[in-house]
Amino acid sequence: MVAIGGGTGLSTLLKGIRPYSHINARLPSRHPLMEITAVVTVTDDGGSSGRLRRDLDMLPPGDIRNCMVALAEDESLLTKLFQYRFDSGRGLRGHSFGNLFLAVMTQVTGDFTKAVKLSSEVLAIAGHIYPSTASQVMLRATLADGRVVEGESKISRSRVPIERIELEPKGCRPLSETLEAIRTADLITLGPGSLYTSVIPNLLVRGIATEIARSAAVKACFVNLMSQPGETTGMSASAHIRAMEAHARRRLVEYAVLNTAPLAAPAVRRYARSEAQPVLSDGEAIRRMGIQVVGLPLASAGEKVRHDPERVGLVALQLAKRGRRRRTQPARTGEGES
Repeated sequence: MVAIGGGTGLSTLLKGIRPYSHINARLPSRHPLMEITAVVTVTDDGGSSGRLRRDLDMLPPGDIRNCMVALAEDESLLTKLFQYRFDSGRGLRGHSFGNLFLAVMTQVTGDFTKAVKLSSEVLAIAGHIYPSTASQVMLRATLADGRVVEGESKISRSRVPIERIELEPKGCRPLSETLEAIRTADLITLGPGSLYTSVIPNLLVRGIATEIARSAAVKACFVNLMSQPGETTGMSASAHIRAMEAHARRRLVEYAVLNTAPLAAPAVRRYARSEAQPVLSDGEAIRRMGIQVVGLPLASAGEKVRHDPERVGLVALQLAKRGRRRRTQPARTGEGES
């Protein structure tokens, strides 16, 4: 499985599929074994990640750190350390220990990708994590009113709908390991996560969208539960998918995974104060696009509107099984053919 995205949405999905990892020693034998690869956006320029990016000229570590923790054992001391955030201290306040650890590893090894690999070994994570590109990239958005906004943090704060998102420089390339994982995947997932700042940026890295389109894997979009103010205000589930494919300039999605459970009214009212709304699950419009709809109750209970990790993990497992059957069927039916 190759999971593509960033932010809390991707880490939620990874946490849900972690129990099915092929390197999880406690996995019950009745389950299939999965090799998990996460491809993570590296456009963050705010908070601790942005500070380290500017000060040390390194890729932003925050989203990758969250994915590492999602694929690690929740109760381990190291996992808690990686998520620890300093709330005081000159120069330290606001930084997380995990971000600083990745920064030190990058300085020691001279390579961010190697730092991620070695740090993942320290946490004994259940999978592989790759930045979508090793290049320093910046997001540029063209808004509906014609203005151009540069930088992920500024784009996220804008309250004007986005027409188009771009990476600068445009010709940035992915890691060879990412392309190989996509080629051999049984399942490729897009989202959940911020549409324009977590999911689509990965598709703009040269070669990634092309390899996804070519792959024989099942390709599924896990649609967000809530819109983001300005960024996706008023966008339905089908509009999310159309935006992904418009930026990728090709068809990518075969399955749309939609939540059918009602969201808690108090939580919806609270989100509405910041102009966030539930994403309309327009399944019929998605079916007219030639995409199959998987509709299930996937929202978790709690104060925040989030996908339930266990439920999305189980959906991912079933889709991966389907992809595996598809990829192995030609080998069985083609026996004896030239």
